Amino acid sequence: MEVLKLLEEIEDILENASTIPFAAKVVIDKDDLLEIIREIRIKLPDEIKQAEWIKEERQRILAEAQNEADTIAEEAKIHIEEMIEQDEITRKAKERAEEIMRNAQENAKEIRLGAREYADELLKEVQDQMNIMIETVENNRNELRGLK
Repeated sequence: MEVLKLLEEIEDILENASTIPFAAKVVIDKDDLLEIIREIRIKLPDEIKQAEWIKEERQRILAEAQNEADTIAEEAKIHIEEMIEQDEITRKAKERAEEIMRNAQENAKEIRLGAREYADELLKEVQDQMNIMIETVENNRNELRGLK
């Protein structure tokens, strides 16, 4: 910053100035000092404007970075929720598949038991019919024996 250089010049002038004996005062060239002060006044607004611009730019960059960080965090949150949801969907699908398999196995077991009962009933009917037939055959044989 040029203002700092000009302030250093003022310090140099004061340090190298002639001193008045027995007093804490110095003799300086008034025109030299006023010229430096004029230059400071000229340069100071530009440097203040530049410092304000830097400050505003810094704030803008920080706000932009914060927005980007917020966006990334939100996207990560959404992605995690989607992954959790996908995991939940997969878990529910597996549970549903297991339920369907259990139901199918129970239905198959019921069908097998029903088929056995039905076959047993049919065989019982056949057996009963055969017993009736055997009894009829025996009666017919006994009748034939009685005719002899």
